[in-house]
Amino acid sequence: MAQAEEKREENHVLLVAFSSQGHINPMLRLGKRLAARGIHVSLATTEIVRHRMLKSSGAGPADHVTGIELLFFSDGLSLDYDWKTNLDVYMDILGKQGPSNLSALIKEHYTSPKKLLCLVTNPFVPWVSDVAAEYNIPCAMLWIQPCALYAIYYRCFNKLSAFPTLTDPDMIVELPGLPSMEKEDLPSFVLPNNPFGSFPKLFSELFQVMEKFKWVLGNSFYELEKHVIDSMCELYPIRPTGPLVPPTLLGQDQELEDASVDMWKSDETCIEWLTQQPPSSVIYVSFGSIVVLPAKQMEAIATALKNVKRPFLWVVKPPEFPTPDGAGQLPSWFLEETKDQGQVVRWSPQTRVLSHPAVACFITHCGWNSMLETICSGIPLIAYPQWTDQPTNAKLIVDVFKIGVRIKKEGDGNISSEVIEKCIEEVMVGPVAEQLRKNAMALKAEAQKVVAAGGSSDENIRLFVEEITGDSCKKDGSRNVGI
Repeated sequence: MAQAEEKREENHVLLVAFSSQGHINPMLRLGKRLAARGIHVSLATTEIVRHRMLKSSGAGPADHVTGIELLFFSDGLSLDYDWKTNLDVYMDILGKQGPSNLSALIKEHYTSPKKLLCLVTNPFVPWVSDVAAEYNIPCAMLWIQPCALYAIYYRCFNKLSAFPTLTDPDMIVELPGLPSMEKEDLPSFVLPNNPFGSFPKLFSELFQVMEKFKWVLGNSFYELEKHVIDSMCELYPIRPTGPLVPPTLLGQDQELEDASVDMWKSDETCIEWLTQQPPSSVIYVSFGSIVVLPAKQMEAIATALKNVKRPFLWVVKPPEFPTPDGAGQLPSWFLEETKDQGQVVRWSPQTRVLSHPAVACFITHCGWNSMLETICSGIPLIAYPQWTDQPTNAKLIVDVFKIGVRIKKEGDGNISSEVIEKCIEEVMVGPVAEQLRKNAMALKAEAQKVVAAGGSSDENIRLFVEEITGDSCKKDGSRNVGI
C-alpha cells in the first residue's frame, strides 16, 4: 500500500487555481487530459470554492471531480468577504497568506513533496512558483486568456513596446502578430486610468520573472492564434493546449464526463424552452458571473431585445451585494412586456445552451471561456466587453476571428438600444450574418481537429507529459506543435 502511494506521488501533478469558476474549470480540463495520459492529478484552490459548491448543490461538495482530487486552503479572509468590491485588498491578502497556506497543504497531503512531477498555476496566483521552488518542484503556468493577451502583457510589462500613458492616452498600439489596437481594444490593466492597482503590479512582477516557469501552456489553439503565438517564439514561447472546454463541444464521446465545478445552480427549464423555439432563432444573452451592468445599460439591452421581436434567453444573475441604483437588475416593465417573447434565468447550463440548434447568436461580455465555448459551438457573437482581457477579446472576435460584431459605446460610456438592435440584425440576417456563420463553423471544425489524436493541442499535451515524466530527450519546454 505504501509503495502504491509513493508511486502515485512520483507520478503526480498538483494544479493550483484562483477561486473563480472561470479559472478553475480550464485547469480541471487540463488535468483531465493529463490524467488520460496516466498522470495522477489534484487541484488546490481556496475555501470559498468549497463554500460556493455547497450552496450550489445543497449537499456536501465532492472531494473529486472526474478522478481529480480537490484540495482547499485558506485565503486568510472570512467566507462572506466581499472580494469583488475590495479586489485590491483581497489580492494583497491572498498574496501574503496564500503561499504559507498552500505550502502547509502540500506538506499535509504529500509525504514526499519533492516527488511531485510539477505544479501548474495560473496567472492570478503567480506566487505558486515560489512555493514550487521551496520544494524544488518544476512549475508550469496555464495561461487562461487568449495568447494575444499573453503577448500584450509580456511586451507591456517588459517595456518592449509603447503603450498608452497619461500624457498620450489615445496612442495606437502596434504589436507583432496582432492588428493595430486603439485604447478601447486594449486590456484595461495596461491603461493609465485602470482603477485596480493590484493587477498591473501582479502582472509586472509576473512577466519580469518568467524564468520561474519552465513551461507556459495556453488555453487556446495554434490554428486560432498562430500569428501571435509565432511572435512569442523568440521571447518566451507559449504552448497552446486548448480549447479547454467540455468534451461535448468538441465532437467527442457524448458519454464523457466534463471536469468542472459549478458554483451556481443552473436553471434547466431554459433547455425545455429552447426546444420549443425555431432553429437559429434565439438571441442568447449572458455577461458572466462577475460583471454587474449599470441600470442604464440594462435598460438599453432590455429595450433592444423587446424591439427586435425575436426570441431571447437572458441570464441575469442577481448581484451578491445589491445597490440602490438598480445595477444588474431588470427594468420593472421588462418581464411583463416580453413574457411571450423570451425567458430570463438566474444561471444557465451554458454549454448546453450554446450547442442547442435554436440558438442563433450570443451577446456576451467576451470572457475567454465563453468565447471558446462559442467558437466550439459555431455560433456568431455580439461583443459587449467590460474590463480586463474582454476589450481585446472583442477586437479578436471582429478583426481576427471574424465571427461577430461589437456594440460601440457612446461618448458618455453608455450604449443605446438602437445600436444593439442594429448589431442583432447584422448577425441574424443578410450577407454579413451568412459570412459570420460560415467563419464560425470553420473555427468549430478546427477546434475539433486540434484536440483529436495527433492534433496540434493533443501533441502539445503529449510533449508536456513526456517532459515532466522525463520521457523526452528535450527538457527545455521550447517545443511547440504548430510552430
